[in-house]
Amino acid sequence: MNKGKRQDPRFKIAHREAIIGCILAIINFAWWYGFAYGLGSKPPEQYTYILGFPAWIFFSLILGTLLMIVLVWIVVKYVLTDIPLDDEENGVDDK
Repeated sequence: MNKGKRQDPRFKIAHREAIIGCILAIINFAWWYGFAYGLGSKPPEQYTYILGFPAWIFFSLILGTLLMIVLVWIVVKYVLTDIPLDDEENGVDDK
């Protein structure tokens, strides 16, 4: 990378948004793992059921999916930035 040129500010935005995406993936995994192995570690005879599903499946998969849909919607609506990807609009020249 040439240190004489300034880095395109879109890279900073893309980097921040990639970190946000990774954080959402970690939240999803932690939610799933916590409920699947927390509630699902009992013998099947001791399971409680919600809407016909074992509680660990309901919370980890069904409720977790709904939670992630809402979190992703909030992030897309209020956090992510719409940036132009075309170099010509930003005055960035590859030459």
